Amino acid sequence: MIVSHKWEELTSAQLADRLAADPECVALIPVGATEQHGPHLPVGTDTIIATALADAAAGDAAVVLPPLAFGASFFHGTRLAGTVAFSGEETAVTAGLVAEACVDSGFRRLLFVNGHVGNAAALWIACDRFRREFPDLRIGVMQWWDLTPEIAQRATEDAADWHANAAETSIMLALRPELVDTDKMRDADDPDRTEGAVFRYAVQHVSTNGVTGYPSRATKSMGLELWQDVVAAAQDLVERAHTEKPPLG
Repeated sequence: MIVSHKWEELTSAQLADRLAADPECVALIPVGATEQHGPHLPVGTDTIIATALADAAAGDAAVVLPPLAFGASFFHGTRLAGTVAFSGEETAVTAGLVAEACVDSGFRRLLFVNGHVGNAAALWIACDRFRREFPDLRIGVMQWWDLTPEIAQRATEDAADWHANAAETSIMLALRPELVDTDKMRDADDPDRTEGAVFRYAVQHVSTNGVTGYPSRATKSMGLELWQDVVAAAQDLVERAHTEKPPLG
């Protein structure tokens, strides 16, 4: 009987027993951010979603670590309150240290569960370092918005370079509706201004309020439907991560 899938709720002996029973148990590491999410979403949105996804996807194949709540959010700047940011380099190092600690505890398979688009490059750097140091172990990144082509299409329906948009707001309406300011949500729309841009800009140069997209289109029913598909795809990915072998042995 599995006592809990949450790392922090298990004793050291229980974690050791879990690995003895299942040496290929996957360690899921939620990585989010603490950053402005427009006038209508909480600054912990990315961490909330990453943690909820890891919890929902774990099943019997994984354990879930406490989330990393600070990520690569320097580009959000300081004009809008609430952002507590790491650089990309700091995010990569921090994520790598957590992964190495999981190895010290005996885990051989690890997945970062990313809730913040800005973390993507940093987490791949962490994976590259890990693969070099531990070539016989396994590490990867799971991100809700690109689990399937259909999910990716819905995530970017109102903005390619989205943030606090209809899809993300809908998910929060499904997961934590009490944290969404629905009054401000209705007037928070701000279009994606990055199409055709050569350079990558700080938030204040592309958004008037920290939003990119149309949160006014968000609904709880849309969020529940999208979340159901996201969780199903994530559960499948974790199951595959539990047993996957390298293409070349």
